[in-house]
Amino acid sequence: MLHLRLIVPADRTDEVVALLERTVGTAHLAVLTGAARDPAGDMVLCDVAREAADELLGALRALGIHATGSISLENIDLSLSERADRAEEEAPGEGADAVLWEHLEDATHEESTLSATYLAFLTVATMIAACGVVLDNAVLIVGAMAVGPEFGPLAGVCTAVVQRAPRLAWRSLVALLLGFAVAMVLTTGFSLLMDALGLFHSSDVTSERPNTDFIWQPDAFSFVVAVLAGIAGTLSLTSSKSGALVGVAISVTTVPAAANAAVALSYGQYAQARGSSEQLLLNLAGIVLAGTLTLIVQKALWARQRRLTPPVRG
Repeated sequence: MLHLRLIVPADRTDEVVALLERTVGTAHLAVLTGAARDPAGDMVLCDVAREAADELLGALRALGIHATGSISLENIDLSLSERADRAEEEAPGEGADAVLWEHLEDATHEESTLSATYLAFLTVATMIAACGVVLDNAVLIVGAMAVGPEFGPLAGVCTAVVQRAPRLAWRSLVALLLGFAVAMVLTTGFSLLMDALGLFHSSDVTSERPNTDFIWQPDAFSFVVAVLAGIAGTLSLTSSKSGALVGVAISVTTVPAAANAAVALSYGQYAQARGSSEQLLLNLAGIVLAGTLTLIVQKALWARQRRLTPPVRG
């Protein structure tokens, strides 16, 4: 279940309450008259089944509540209520399959912002991967994959394509492309510094690296794994199963590929740099393609479910 909190102008309260009462999947409706001060109005509270929330949010936005008041939604970790159980049973579909598009757009918007923190995480992850490349250490490569924040803007691109949100698409692409460019430039400088300190050697890059050679040698499996990771990552976001996102983070070689390209470039190993760049682009393309198709399928399936089950009480 989800908890919905609304600040509603006093003259719109009856209209909003009527909407909540006739929406299938709602329970525990409460109205606190005159409770809100800024903006002034009434506080309206209710619980709503996850599978009914997206359409209800759309209806509230159509009433303009987001402009004249506020709409807040949060997860309920525990709800011991027979009314809540009935509300979930009445709501169409399964909560695990429901996509909250408003929440998804908001989440991806935040995660795809080109901020100092985002650049720091991506740069540090790329530098860790650079150490893993030089040492041929798979543990460091996996650690770098887990630290990398690049799935946020990748999910933002997928969401923007499906929702036709050009501003989100532009923001996500800028964060993704400029972020990797900055991280690779800084990692190239980091590699040169480590070489000057005697910690990196050109022989480490040119010698056999059985644990990390795959990073700059893309093949069909690179694209297959990226597609599967894109599907899993998108499902983890839309179903709020964030734990699965960790598995996605360590299954693709975006950050390690960027790191290997930077290290190879610092030593003039242009063939490796080119192969690593191809690996990077292949993974990015596979994730975006799979994530976009996953969202399209989810949207179509949920629309079909809505047509079969009325979203309002008779």
